[in-house]
Amino acid sequence: MRATSSLFALIGLAALGACTQESETGESNYLNLCAGCHGDDGRGAGPAADSLEATPADLTLIAARNGGAFPMVEVMSKIDGYAKGEEHHGAMPAFWPLLEGRTVLVQTGDGILTPTPEPLVELAEYLRSIQRSEAE
Repeated sequence: MRATSSLFALIGLAALGACTQESETGESNYLNLCAGCHGDDGRGAGPAADSLEATPADLTLIAARNGGAFPMVEVMSKIDGYAKGEEHHGAMPAFWPLLEGRTVLVQTGDGILTPTPEPLVELAEYLRSIQRSEAE
């Protein structure tokens, strides 16, 4: 477990240098921060997946697992929550410092607009764009 944590720390530090420019997009942040475990295609078979205690989730089936609707707020909360100590499966690294920056207003339910870091929104929007049905 200690080796896995060290691996994630190194991946996170490497990604920090790659993701500090404002021009980063959701897709490039995904490739820099998530693809190591979840794979370039988001299906959970990244190069680090075999060394993890828990299998990374297939991120292309988030909507399928949610009755066909992509739960944008929940996805952003999950990504952000991991970094803030939320209980979770596996050892997802703390990427939230890389996903901070300029904020945009996001509808979080009941007409509430919440200032949310734009890179986090862009990453979640990218995940929305790669959704597929389980049959694909």
